[in-house]
Amino acid sequence: MRTTLRKIGNSRGVLIPAALLAECGIRDEIELRLEGTRIVIEPVSQTRAGWFDGYRPENDPDAWDGLPPDSDSGDWEW
Repeated sequence: MRTTLRKIGNSRGVLIPAALLAECGIRDEIELRLEGTRIVIEPVSQTRAGWFDGYRPENDPDAWDGLPPDSDSGDWEW
């Protein structure tokens, strides 16, 4: 696809067709970077997205299980 740069204030811009944006999964925010002489535009991925998908707390081992009780577990005096 060939297009032209448009003047936007002191900058230049490109109109990207909605169908192309939808195909790439781009909505509102983008990541823009240079790779050599190419400009790469990517959708912003959410930080830590999906980290807890499938997490089951009942399968999480108890970190305190098996440790001996504290010798000073009584009340403290201040």
